[in-house]
Amino acid sequence: MVFTSLTFIVFYVIVFALYWPLGKVGQNRLIVLSGLVFYGSWDWRFAVLLLCTTGVDFGVGLVLEKEEDERKRRAWLLLSLVTNLGALAFFKYFNFFSDSFARFSALFGLHPSTATLSVVLPMGISFYTFQALSYTIDVYRRELDAVHDPVRYFGFILFFPHLVAGPIVRARNLLGQFTGRRMFNLETAPDALRQILWGFFIKVVIADNLAEVVAQSYDHIGSTSGWQLLYATVCFAIQIYCDFAGYTHIAIGSARLLGIELMRNFAYPYFSRSIPEFWGRWHISLSTWFRHYLYVPLGGNRVTHRRWLLNILLVFLVSGFWHGANWTFIVWGLLHGVLYLVYSRAWPDSQRLAVQTPGGTSFVPSISSLLQIAMTFFLTCVAWVFFRAPSVTDGLVILRKIVSDVVTTAPRFTYKHAALWIVLLLGIEWIQRRHANPLHLERFPRPVRWSLYYAFATTIFMFAPLHYTPFIYFQF
Repeated sequence: MVFTSLTFIVFYVIVFALYWPLGKVGQNRLIVLSGLVFYGSWDWRFAVLLLCTTGVDFGVGLVLEKEEDERKRRAWLLLSLVTNLGALAFFKYFNFFSDSFARFSALFGLHPSTATLSVVLPMGISFYTFQALSYTIDVYRRELDAVHDPVRYFGFILFFPHLVAGPIVRARNLLGQFTGRRMFNLETAPDALRQILWGFFIKVVIADNLAEVVAQSYDHIGSTSGWQLLYATVCFAIQIYCDFAGYTHIAIGSARLLGIELMRNFAYPYFSRSIPEFWGRWHISLSTWFRHYLYVPLGGNRVTHRRWLLNILLVFLVSGFWHGANWTFIVWGLLHGVLYLVYSRAWPDSQRLAVQTPGGTSFVPSISSLLQIAMTFFLTCVAWVFFRAPSVTDGLVILRKIVSDVVTTAPRFTYKHAALWIVLLLGIEWIQRRHANPLHLERFPRPVRWSLYYAFATTIFMFAPLHYTPFIYFQF
């Protein structure tokens, strides 16, 4: 059951209709039940696993609140960490470590027998694992009171709009919204619907149409020219953004219609003028999680310069590994880590740009801003090559072919129509970059607004591909 399917739309309408007549307890119970139905629609065993880990965390939270012995408290926190990270490691990383060990041993002429498992990766396990850990860690730090109502806690984890692909909202920022009865807000509902419409548009129309361009090139690297691979890489940069941001917009809008506010996850990242700014605008909830639960505990910026360098690289290494059990993701993470350090050293205040207007305040950007945006986008595309490539070797081949062809041959492209979608997206986002939702059109007269909404909805039906393209981040 995915957001862009008719099944989900029917499911959501039913939940919405049942939800609002209920009181606080009934609303929370419906959230738990609907979350189990939503998650179990892929595989009922996923729901069983989620219930087990969530039950452990709920119990650990209660013990941590009452226990005074720090040694015992650390042991209980360790139980939560082992339960959650153990499940994540088993389902997502067991085969990776087994294969990597075999390849490493082969370098020394050793060929040990290794085991691999045919297991299905539970949908969204990386997302809900981090969300669950934010609860037990904050309770352990005594920054959050333990939840005594199991329905409320299970609702926090099982809330279906953000269950399988985020945003990863910290417990301290979300649990409070499950305390009282939610009241339908007519003032925020229109913006929620606009956000859902925008999410559908960029996912179905832009991301899914670009997916074909990317697949045709990256699945046939040997027979694809360097120019076409360059074009496909740019298309992938836009595809993964529209795919993930589209999901997030639908999630935020769907949650808001149920009276729950989720955090913003994207803030026009491709208008960033530096890599540190990019990471202040891309997958904001994950960056925030790593800052609070990894970077700061490692010492943050209160350590020696050498230790700080290692901390930054470690955070990006873990971030890459969080995305997938493949060396390509590790290379992607380390590349961003190195680029982050270079920018931070050369331009110490560049991260502060993330709280300013994307691309600057002027409608027509300065030459320096344009060059900074172009360079940042270029560097992210270099890293995206490894994110999308089947292997690190393939990623290096792609970069070599791009450099070779761009220098020696004239441009040659296919699927030129994809460029129109990219220009349309960037144009709309640039004009609307002061608003969290690009379809925030309140400054226009009502007839103009409704004409634009109708145009976007019509475009979705006209240009939606006939085949279903899964959300990329579902695999994480």
